[in-house]
Amino acid sequence: MAAFSLDRDFLLDRARQYALLMRLNRPIGILLLLWPTLWALWVAAEGMPPLKILVVFVLGVVLMRSAGCVINDYADREFDPKVRRTRDRPIAAGRVSPREALGLFAVLCLLAFALVLTLDPLTIRLALVAVVLAAVYPFMKRYTYLPQVVLGMAFGWAIPMAFAAVSGALPKAAWLLYVINVIWSVIYDTFYAMADREDDLQAGVKSTAILFGEADRLIIGLLQTMMVAGLVLLGRDLEFAPVWWLAVLIVVALFAWEQYRVRERRPEACFYAFLHNNWVGMTIFAGIFLNYW
Repeated sequence: MAAFSLDRDFLLDRARQYALLMRLNRPIGILLLLWPTLWALWVAAEGMPPLKILVVFVLGVVLMRSAGCVINDYADREFDPKVRRTRDRPIAAGRVSPREALGLFAVLCLLAFALVLTLDPLTIRLALVAVVLAAVYPFMKRYTYLPQVVLGMAFGWAIPMAFAAVSGALPKAAWLLYVINVIWSVIYDTFYAMADREDDLQAGVKSTAILFGEADRLIIGLLQTMMVAGLVLLGRDLEFAPVWWLAVLIVVALFAWEQYRVRERRPEACFYAFLHNNWVGMTIFAGIFLNYW
């Protein structure tokens, strides 16, 4: 009985540490990846997508976001102990070994790929690109000040996959949504990086927040304008109903509020703006959903 109790305690501790490593306790990353996936599924299907495809993509989002967190912490295992916000992560704190993390990453990717194998050949081929992007992104902050762009490419790759799964094609709307999502990812992840800017400078990590410097709010404002312009183009090209234009106006108001909150660039305000983008993604989905409904 004692041995069983020890084994159970050990397994429960491993499960808890792996859940923390996958950030299951912080679902914001899942939501920021899920909203663009839902945008694409609803646009591709012109309404409710087939239930099987919807379930596969929702589960795939959870698995790939979790895999992305694991490989990110593996890549940052030398940087995270130097940053106040990340020093208690399981690998940085020594509670999960790098070898364990790689094994968990492989298992998560295999589970996600098994889901994709239930879909069509084009979607399966696109899924291979998604795995490469997810594996490459965490290492970009060593080589470029634009890792947020690569993040957007990785987070947004579910969009062409969704169109392929639903319609078997990659129309102009798929790539317009993809570009919109890349811009959006740079917006919210720059807010995230602004919260860590001082620590990142000391650790030698590159980011758009460091690249933009004092022009960060101005450049984010320009990117927000570009994203709204993309939403306008999408609505015009697809001849969306008036409810869509109401959603776009709400997005403009949400962006204005974020700019106001980060006016003094306080780290907690920048992190708030990052989290607040969940409402942006939700508003866009609501506009698409109501348009087809």
